[in-house]
Amino acid sequence: MAITPLMPVYPRSPVRPVRGEGVYLYGEGGEKYLDFASGIAVNLLGHGHPHLTKAIQDQAATLVHVSNLYGSPQGEAFARRLVENSFADTVFFTNSGAEAVECAIKTARRYHHHHGRPEKNVLITFGNAFHGRTMATISATDQPKLRDGFAPLLPGFTVVPFDDLAAAEAAVDEHSAGFLVEPVQGEGGIRPASAAFMQGLRRICDERDLMLVLDEVQCGVARTGRLYAYEHYDIEPDILASAKGIGGGFPMGACLATEKAAAGMVIGTHGSTYGGNPLAMAAGQAVFDVILAPGFLDHVTRMGERLRGALEQMIPNHDHLFESVRGLGLMLGVKMKTDSRAFVTYLREHGLLTVAAGDNVMRVLPPLILEEAHVAEFIERLSDAARRYEVPQAA
Repeated sequence: MAITPLMPVYPRSPVRPVRGEGVYLYGEGGEKYLDFASGIAVNLLGHGHPHLTKAIQDQAATLVHVSNLYGSPQGEAFARRLVENSFADTVFFTNSGAEAVECAIKTARRYHHHHGRPEKNVLITFGNAFHGRTMATISATDQPKLRDGFAPLLPGFTVVPFDDLAAAEAAVDEHSAGFLVEPVQGEGGIRPASAAFMQGLRRICDERDLMLVLDEVQCGVARTGRLYAYEHYDIEPDILASAKGIGGGFPMGACLATEKAAAGMVIGTHGSTYGGNPLAMAAGQAVFDVILAPGFLDHVTRMGERLRGALEQMIPNHDHLFESVRGLGLMLGVKMKTDSRAFVTYLREHGLLTVAAGDNVMRVLPPLILEEAHVAEFIERLSDAARRYEVPQAA
Protein backbone atom coordinates (compact mmCIF):
# COMPACT_ATOMS: atom_id res chain seq x y z
CA MET A 1 0.00 0.00 0.00
CA ALA A 2 1.61 3.26 -1.17
CA ILE A 3 -0.56 5.75 0.70
CA THR A 4 0.20 6.54 4.33
CA PRO A 5 -2.32 5.83 7.13
CA LEU A 6 -2.54 9.60 7.72
CA MET A 7 -3.87 11.12 4.49
CA PRO A 8 -0.81 12.85 2.97
CA VAL A 9 -2.17 16.39 2.74
CA TYR A 10 0.55 17.85 5.00
CA PRO A 11 4.29 17.87 4.19
CA ARG A 12 5.10 16.70 7.70
CA SER A 13 8.53 17.63 9.02
CA PRO A 14 10.84 15.33 11.03
CA VAL A 15 9.79 17.20 14.20
CA ARG A 16 7.71 14.65 16.14
CA PRO A 17 6.64 16.12 19.51
CA VAL A 18 5.44 13.83 22.27
CA ARG A 19 5.58 16.18 25.27
CA GLY A 20 5.47 19.88 26.02
CA GLU A 21 6.33 22.08 28.97
CA GLY A 22 5.82 25.82 28.94
CA VAL A 23 7.43 27.27 25.81
CA TYR A 24 9.26 24.04 24.96
CA LEU A 25 8.38 20.90 23.03
CA TYR A 26 10.16 17.55 23.26
CA GLY A 27 10.44 15.01 20.46
CA GLU A 28 10.11 11.25 20.70
CA GLY A 29 13.91 10.95 20.70
CA GLY A 30 14.33 13.53 23.47
CA GLU A 31 14.95 16.49 21.16
CA LYS A 32 14.16 19.89 22.73
CA TYR A 33 12.55 22.69 20.73
CA LEU A 34 11.89 26.32 21.60
CA ASP A 35 8.31 26.66 20.40
CA PHE A 36 7.66 30.05 18.81
CA ALA A 37 4.93 28.57 16.61
CA SER A 38 2.43 27.66 19.36
CA GLY A 39 0.57 25.19 17.18
CA ILE A 40 0.02 28.10 14.75
CA ALA A 41 -1.16 30.60 17.38
CA VAL A 42 -3.17 28.01 19.34
CA ASN A 43 -1.19 27.14 22.48
CA LEU A 44 -1.34 30.62 23.92
CA LEU A 45 -0.70 29.36 27.46
CA GLY A 46 2.14 27.17 26.27
CA HIS A 47 2.23 23.44 26.96
CA GLY A 48 0.98 21.73 30.12
CA HIS A 49 -0.33 24.91 31.74
CA PRO A 50 -1.46 23.73 35.22
CA HIS A 51 -4.73 25.67 35.36
CA LEU A 52 -5.85 24.61 31.89
CA THR A 53 -4.74 21.02 32.46
CA LYS A 54 -6.62 20.73 35.74
CA ALA A 55 -9.79 22.26 34.29
CA ILE A 56 -9.82 19.72 31.44
CA GLN A 57 -9.04 16.83 33.78
CA ASP A 58 -11.76 17.77 36.25
CA GLN A 59 -14.37 18.26 33.53
CA ALA A 60 -13.41 15.03 31.75
CA ALA A 61 -14.06 13.17 34.98
CA THR A 62 -17.44 14.88 35.37
CA LEU A 63 -19.13 15.26 31.96
CA VAL A 64 -17.60 15.33 28.49
CA HIS A 65 -20.52 15.53 26.07
CA VAL A 66 -24.29 15.62 26.03
CA SER A 67 -26.35 17.22 23.29
CA ASN A 68 -27.40 20.70 22.32
CA LEU A 69 -30.95 19.39 22.63
CA TYR A 70 -30.52 19.97 26.36
CA GLY A 71 -29.78 23.03 28.45
CA SER A 72 -26.10 23.92 28.74
CA PRO A 73 -25.10 25.58 32.01
CA GLN A 74 -21.47 25.31 30.92
CA GLY A 75 -22.09 26.93 27.52
CA GLU A 76 -24.33 29.61 28.99
CA ALA A 77 -21.66 30.58 31.51
CA PHE A 78 -18.84 30.86 28.96
CA ALA A 79 -21.05 32.67 26.45
CA ARG A 80 -21.96 35.18 29.16
CA ARG A 81 -18.27 35.74 29.84
CA LEU A 82 -17.55 36.40 26.17
CA VAL A 83 -20.48 38.78 25.94
CA GLU A 84 -19.40 40.68 29.05
CA ASN A 85 -15.90 41.18 27.66
CA SER A 86 -16.62 41.98 24.01
CA PHE A 87 -18.95 43.79 21.63
CA ALA A 88 -21.21 40.74 21.34
CA ASP A 89 -24.68 40.00 22.67
CA THR A 90 -24.79 36.31 21.72
CA VAL A 91 -22.44 33.41 20.90
CA PHE A 92 -22.56 30.16 18.94
CA PHE A 93 -19.84 27.63 19.83
CA THR A 94 -18.09 25.58 17.16
CA ASN A 95 -15.28 23.03 16.98
CA SER A 96 -12.87 24.99 14.77
CA GLY A 97 -12.06 28.29 13.15
CA ALA A 98 -13.44 27.30 9.77
CA GLU A 99 -16.76 26.39 11.41
CA ALA A 100 -16.79 29.73 13.22
CA VAL A 101 -16.30 31.54 9.91
CA GLU A 102 -19.04 29.41 8.30
CA CYS A 103 -21.41 30.43 11.08
CA ALA A 104 -20.40 34.07 10.61
CA ILE A 105 -21.15 33.88 6.86
CA LYS A 106 -24.54 32.32 7.52
CA THR A 107 -25.35 34.90 10.19
CA ALA A 108 -24.55 37.79 7.83
CA ARG A 109 -26.66 36.39 5.00
CA ARG A 110 -29.50 35.41 7.28
CA TYR A 111 -29.66 38.98 8.65
CA HIS A 112 -30.67 40.32 5.26
CA HIS A 113 -33.00 37.39 4.56
CA HIS A 114 -34.73 38.06 7.87
CA HIS A 115 -35.35 41.65 6.79
CA GLY A 116 -36.78 40.67 3.41
CA ARG A 117 -33.63 41.26 1.36
CA PRO A 118 -32.58 37.75 0.27
CA GLU A 119 -30.78 39.18 -2.76
CA LYS A 120 -28.20 40.73 -0.41
CA ASN A 121 -26.11 37.57 -0.08
CA VAL A 122 -22.63 38.49 -1.36
CA LEU A 123 -19.78 39.12 1.07
CA ILE A 124 -16.90 41.31 -0.08
CA THR A 125 -13.62 39.65 0.93
CA PHE A 126 -9.98 40.55 0.47
CA GLY A 127 -6.99 39.37 -1.52
CA ASN A 128 -4.55 36.91 0.02
CA ALA A 129 -6.97 36.10 2.84
CA PHE A 130 -7.24 32.76 4.61
CA HIS A 131 -10.57 31.84 6.19
CA GLY A 132 -10.34 28.06 6.41
CA ARG A 133 -10.52 24.92 4.28
CA THR A 134 -14.25 24.30 3.88
CA MET A 135 -15.95 24.88 0.53
CA ALA A 136 -17.37 28.23 1.64
CA THR A 137 -14.13 29.48 3.18
CA ILE A 138 -11.96 28.59 0.18
CA SER A 139 -14.56 30.25 -2.05
CA ALA A 140 -14.07 33.41 0.00
CA THR A 141 -10.39 33.72 -0.95
CA ASP A 142 -8.48 34.27 -4.18
CA GLN A 143 -5.53 31.99 -3.36
CA PRO A 144 -5.14 29.34 -6.10
CA LYS A 145 -3.31 26.94 -3.77
CA LEU A 146 -6.48 26.72 -1.65
CA ARG A 147 -8.97 26.60 -4.54
CA ASP A 148 -7.37 24.49 -7.28
CA GLY A 149 -9.10 21.17 -7.88
CA PHE A 150 -12.21 21.92 -5.86
CA ALA A 151 -14.47 23.44 -8.50
CA PRO A 152 -17.27 24.30 -8.64
CA LEU A 153 -16.69 26.83 -5.89
CA LEU A 154 -19.56 28.50 -4.09
CA PRO A 155 -20.98 31.82 -5.30
CA GLY A 156 -21.55 34.73 -2.99
CA PHE A 157 -18.09 36.28 -2.64
CA THR A 158 -16.36 39.20 -4.33
CA VAL A 159 -12.61 39.59 -3.71
CA VAL A 160 -10.91 43.00 -3.75
CA PRO A 161 -7.40 44.10 -2.67
CA PHE A 162 -6.67 44.06 1.06
CA ASP A 163 -6.41 47.41 2.86
CA ASP A 164 -7.81 49.26 -0.16
CA LEU A 165 -10.85 51.16 1.09
CA ALA A 166 -11.69 52.69 -2.29
CA ALA A 167 -11.80 49.23 -3.91
CA ALA A 168 -13.95 47.89 -1.07
CA GLU A 169 -16.45 50.73 -1.36
CA ALA A 170 -16.57 50.47 -5.15
CA ALA A 171 -17.47 46.78 -4.87
CA VAL A 172 -20.63 47.45 -2.86
CA ASP A 173 -23.81 46.95 -4.87
CA GLU A 174 -27.41 45.85 -4.42
CA HIS A 175 -26.28 42.26 -3.68
CA SER A 176 -23.76 43.10 -0.97
CA ALA A 177 -24.35 41.63 2.47
CA GLY A 178 -21.20 43.05 4.07
CA PHE A 179 -17.45 42.61 4.42
CA LEU A 180 -15.48 39.59 5.67
CA VAL A 181 -11.99 40.60 6.73
CA GLU A 182 -9.05 39.61 8.93
CA PRO A 183 -7.91 42.68 10.91
CA VAL A 184 -4.45 41.12 10.74
CA GLN A 185 -3.89 38.69 7.89
CA GLY A 186 -2.12 35.64 9.28
CA GLU A 187 -1.46 33.06 6.58
CA GLY A 188 -1.21 35.96 4.14
CA GLY A 189 1.96 37.23 5.81
CA ILE A 190 1.15 39.01 9.11
CA ARG A 191 -0.33 42.09 7.47
CA PRO A 192 -2.24 44.39 9.86
CA ALA A 193 -4.96 46.46 8.26
CA SER A 194 -4.68 50.23 8.59
CA ALA A 195 -6.95 52.11 10.97
CA ALA A 196 -8.35 54.14 8.07
CA PHE A 197 -9.32 50.94 6.26
CA MET A 198 -11.05 49.28 9.22
CA GLN A 199 -12.83 52.47 10.25
CA GLY A 200 -13.86 53.03 6.65
CA LEU A 201 -15.41 49.56 6.42
CA ARG A 202 -17.35 50.28 9.61
CA ARG A 203 -18.59 53.57 8.15
CA ILE A 204 -19.77 51.93 4.93
CA CYS A 205 -21.61 49.22 6.87
CA ASP A 206 -23.33 51.81 9.04
CA GLU A 207 -24.36 53.91 6.06
CA ARG A 208 -25.71 50.99 4.00
CA ASP A 209 -26.92 48.58 6.70
CA LEU A 210 -24.28 45.97 5.88
CA MET A 211 -22.57 43.48 8.17
CA LEU A 212 -18.94 43.95 9.22
CA VAL A 213 -17.70 40.39 9.77
CA LEU A 214 -14.26 39.92 11.29
CA ASP A 215 -12.20 36.75 11.06
CA GLU A 216 -10.17 36.86 14.26
CA VAL A 217 -9.43 33.15 14.31
CA GLN A 218 -5.67 33.79 14.41
CA CYS A 219 -5.38 37.36 15.70
CA GLY A 220 -8.00 37.13 18.45
CA VAL A 221 -7.90 36.03 22.11
CA ALA A 222 -5.07 38.21 23.48
CA ARG A 223 -2.61 37.44 20.66
CA THR A 224 -2.19 41.13 19.71
CA GLY A 225 -2.21 42.48 23.27
CA ARG A 226 -5.96 43.17 23.26
CA LEU A 227 -8.64 40.56 23.88
CA TYR A 228 -9.66 40.98 20.23
CA ALA A 229 -7.75 42.85 17.54
CA TYR A 230 -10.70 45.09 16.58
CA GLU A 231 -10.00 46.99 19.80
CA HIS A 232 -6.85 48.42 18.19
CA TYR A 233 -9.01 50.16 15.58
CA ASP A 234 -11.58 51.89 17.78
CA ILE A 235 -14.45 50.06 16.09
CA GLU A 236 -16.80 47.19 16.85
CA PRO A 237 -17.88 44.52 14.34
CA ASP A 238 -21.33 43.05 13.87
CA ILE A 239 -20.07 39.47 13.76
CA LEU A 240 -16.73 37.90 14.72
CA ALA A 241 -15.22 34.43 14.25
CA SER A 242 -12.90 33.27 17.03
CA ALA A 243 -10.95 30.04 17.51
CA LYS A 244 -7.31 28.86 17.81
CA GLY A 245 -6.21 30.29 21.17
CA ILE A 246 -9.71 30.32 22.67
CA GLY A 247 -9.28 26.74 23.90
CA GLY A 248 -5.54 26.90 24.56
CA GLY A 249 -5.07 23.77 22.45
CA PHE A 250 -8.46 22.15 22.93
CA PRO A 251 -10.38 22.22 19.61
CA MET A 252 -13.06 24.86 19.80
CA GLY A 253 -14.27 28.08 18.21
CA ALA A 254 -17.00 30.65 18.57
CA CYS A 255 -19.09 32.96 16.43
CA LEU A 256 -19.89 36.18 18.30
CA ALA A 257 -22.62 38.57 17.14
CA THR A 258 -24.68 41.55 18.16
CA GLU A 259 -28.39 41.11 18.80
CA LYS A 260 -29.05 43.05 15.60
CA ALA A 261 -26.78 40.85 13.47
CA ALA A 262 -28.19 37.62 14.89
CA ALA A 263 -31.81 38.55 14.21
CA GLY A 264 -32.20 35.78 11.64
CA MET A 265 -30.46 33.02 13.61
CA VAL A 266 -33.56 31.43 15.08
CA ILE A 267 -34.37 27.83 16.01
CA GLY A 268 -33.44 25.42 13.23
CA THR A 269 -31.15 27.72 11.26
CA HIS A 270 -27.84 26.34 12.53
CA GLY A 271 -26.41 23.60 14.72
CA SER A 272 -23.45 21.49 15.81
CA THR A 273 -23.20 18.06 17.38
CA TYR A 274 -20.07 18.75 19.41
CA GLY A 275 -20.03 22.55 19.53
CA GLY A 276 -20.14 23.93 23.06
CA ASN A 277 -19.67 20.58 24.79
CA PRO A 278 -18.85 20.77 28.52
CA LEU A 279 -15.20 19.78 28.03
CA ALA A 280 -14.60 22.56 25.52
CA MET A 281 -16.34 25.07 27.76
CA ALA A 282 -14.11 24.12 30.68
CA ALA A 283 -11.04 24.68 28.51
CA GLY A 284 -12.31 28.05 27.32
CA GLN A 285 -13.12 29.20 30.84
CA ALA A 286 -9.65 28.22 32.04
CA VAL A 287 -8.01 30.16 29.22
CA PHE A 288 -10.08 33.25 30.00
CA ASP A 289 -9.29 32.92 33.71
CA VAL A 290 -5.66 33.47 32.77
CA ILE A 291 -5.88 36.05 29.98
CA LEU A 292 -8.41 38.26 31.79
CA ALA A 293 -6.35 38.29 34.98
CA PRO A 294 -5.00 41.77 35.83
CA GLY A 295 -1.79 42.51 33.98
CA PHE A 296 -1.88 39.64 31.48
CA LEU A 297 -2.71 41.70 28.38
CA ASP A 298 -0.15 44.28 29.48
CA HIS A 299 2.39 41.45 29.67
CA VAL A 300 1.58 40.41 26.10
CA THR A 301 2.03 43.99 24.90
CA ARG A 302 5.29 44.37 26.80
CA MET A 303 6.71 41.08 25.54
CA GLY A 304 5.59 41.93 22.01
CA GLU A 305 7.46 45.22 22.15
CA ARG A 306 10.52 43.47 23.59
CA LEU A 307 10.50 40.77 20.93
CA ARG A 308 9.88 43.21 18.10
CA GLY A 309 12.66 45.49 19.30
CA ALA A 310 15.09 42.61 19.56
CA LEU A 311 14.25 41.43 16.05
CA GLU A 312 14.66 44.92 14.64
CA GLN A 313 18.02 45.24 16.36
CA MET A 314 19.14 41.86 14.99
CA ILE A 315 18.08 42.37 11.37
CA PRO A 316 20.96 44.67 10.30
CA ASN A 317 23.40 41.91 11.31
CA HIS A 318 21.79 39.56 8.77
CA ASP A 319 20.41 41.93 6.18
CA HIS A 320 21.09 39.40 3.41
CA LEU A 321 18.24 37.31 4.92
CA PHE A 322 15.87 39.64 6.77
CA GLU A 323 14.11 42.77 5.62
CA SER A 324 11.67 44.01 8.28
CA VAL A 325 9.31 43.12 11.13
CA ARG A 326 5.56 43.67 11.15
CA GLY A 327 2.53 42.71 13.19
CA LEU A 328 0.87 43.47 16.52
CA GLY A 329 1.63 42.20 20.01
CA LEU A 330 2.92 38.63 19.86
CA MET A 331 1.65 38.10 16.33
CA LEU A 332 4.81 39.09 14.47
CA GLY A 333 6.15 38.42 11.01
CA VAL A 334 9.71 38.74 9.72
CA LYS A 335 9.76 39.65 6.04
CA MET A 336 12.59 37.72 4.38
CA LYS A 337 14.69 38.28 1.29
CA THR A 338 14.77 34.57 0.59
CA ASP A 339 12.33 31.65 0.77
CA SER A 340 10.83 31.76 4.26
CA ARG A 341 9.67 28.14 4.09
CA ALA A 342 13.18 26.85 3.48
CA PHE A 343 14.50 28.93 6.37
CA VAL A 344 11.72 27.78 8.73
CA THR A 345 12.60 24.18 7.83
CA TYR A 346 16.25 24.91 8.59
CA LEU A 347 15.36 26.38 11.98
CA ARG A 348 13.44 23.23 12.92
CA GLU A 349 16.61 21.23 12.38
CA HIS A 350 18.27 23.49 14.94
CA GLY A 351 15.64 23.30 17.67
CA LEU A 352 13.69 26.44 16.85
CA LEU A 353 10.03 26.33 15.76
CA THR A 354 8.45 29.15 13.74
CA VAL A 355 5.86 29.13 10.94
CA ALA A 356 6.09 30.19 7.30
CA ALA A 357 3.47 32.45 5.75
CA GLY A 358 2.75 34.16 2.46
CA ASP A 359 4.85 37.00 1.06
CA ASN A 360 8.08 35.27 2.22
CA VAL A 361 7.28 35.93 5.87
CA MET A 362 8.39 33.92 8.87
CA ARG A 363 5.67 34.01 11.50
CA VAL A 364 6.78 34.39 15.11
CA LEU A 365 3.91 33.26 17.35
CA PRO A 366 5.21 32.36 20.81
CA PRO A 367 3.05 31.31 23.73
CA LEU A 368 1.76 34.41 25.47
CA ILE A 369 3.32 33.29 28.76
CA LEU A 370 6.88 33.81 27.53
CA GLU A 371 9.35 35.81 29.59
CA GLU A 372 12.37 38.00 28.85
CA ALA A 373 14.70 35.00 29.05
CA HIS A 374 12.75 33.21 26.30
CA VAL A 375 12.97 36.27 24.05
CA ALA A 376 16.73 36.40 24.58
CA GLU A 377 17.07 32.68 23.87
CA PHE A 378 15.03 32.98 20.70
CA ILE A 379 17.07 35.88 19.36
CA GLU A 380 20.35 34.14 20.19
CA ARG A 381 19.27 30.94 18.45
CA LEU A 382 17.82 32.77 15.47
CA SER A 383 20.93 34.89 15.02
CA ASP A 384 23.20 31.87 15.28
CA ALA A 385 21.12 29.97 12.72
CA ALA A 386 21.13 32.97 10.37
CA ARG A 387 24.94 33.12 10.52
CA ARG A 388 25.19 29.47 9.51
CA TYR A 389 22.41 29.45 6.91
CA GLU A 390 23.36 29.05 3.27
CA VAL A 391 20.72 30.52 1.02
CA PRO A 392 19.60 27.89 -1.53
CA GLN A 393 20.74 28.74 -5.02
CA ALA A 394 18.10 29.13 -7.70
CA ALA A 395 17.99 26.27 -10.19
